[in-house]
Amino acid sequence: MTLHSQIIVLSLWCAQPTLQLVVAAILWRRKLHKQFPVFFLFLLAQVANFAIMFPLWLMRAGTAYFWLFWLGEAVTAVLGFKVIHEVFLDVFRPYHTLKDLGTLLFKWAGVVMLLVSVVVAFSSSSDQNPMMNATTTLQLSVRIVQVGLILFLLLFSSFLGVSRKQISFGISLGLGLSGGVELMLLALNSGGFVRHENFDLINMLTYDFAIFVWLGYSFSRKAGREASVNRLQTQRWEQGLADLQPAVPSDSLIPMFEGMVERAFSRSSNLEQTADHLEQAADHLPRNRPGKPLRANSAAAGSSKRQ
Repeated sequence: MTLHSQIIVLSLWCAQPTLQLVVAAILWRRKLHKQFPVFFLFLLAQVANFAIMFPLWLMRAGTAYFWLFWLGEAVTAVLGFKVIHEVFLDVFRPYHTLKDLGTLLFKWAGVVMLLVSVVVAFSSSSDQNPMMNATTTLQLSVRIVQVGLILFLLLFSSFLGVSRKQISFGISLGLGLSGGVELMLLALNSGGFVRHENFDLINMLTYDFAIFVWLGYSFSRKAGREASVNRLQTQRWEQGLADLQPAVPSDSLIPMFEGMVERAFSRSSNLEQTADHLEQAADHLPRNRPGKPLRANSAAAGSSKRQ
């Protein structure tokens, strides 16, 4: 790498934490860190990673730089996957059944990605470190999911009522753009079409542009969801998935005990009401009945007189 290219790459690298801190500060001031806590943590983790790695790079600490670099890349990949899940939850917020299904799919996708990374790391016959192989495979998997997310939002935003001015769309746009360019550069680099210095330069430029996208969306006003006629189809999907779900009985004993207590109280109250009604009815009845004996005695007296 020439001195000019090295200066450009170093400047682009040093600009990243500054821009990320600005984005994080705007999210904090607008209270958006509560809506996107994982993305906020992702930005802070990137800044902390630079604060650790840049002094090690200046000191030429090869071993420490190597292990901390790949550890930071692994943490970034995991947080990047969690950011995708967070954007997914924000997009499907009105559709609870679709959101639950997507969360289940994301969990299984994360497990499969980790298993594939571990298998690739320990089954590779190259001389590379297993941690490098595992982290690289995990990064590629996360990049593919990021590109798939932005393509999904571009194709189905009208069906979901998602506005392209929403912050969640901007987050996925920046991630998808940087991930797509990195995947393309990796493919070109493996074929010998892009040199390593150009790879770093283009990758740095793309990631800085992604941070500018996040910066622009953090400044923009929060747009609501679009009211579209096509959302009726999404609601039908939601209703169809809800109809497929069986009614699962509760495993907790607390609702059962609450029901028993409520039934006991209702029975006791019913018994008390019945007793009150009986007492009121008894109060309205006469205490003795003198008429019948008198009538019998008078009848007997009359008969005796007739005789």
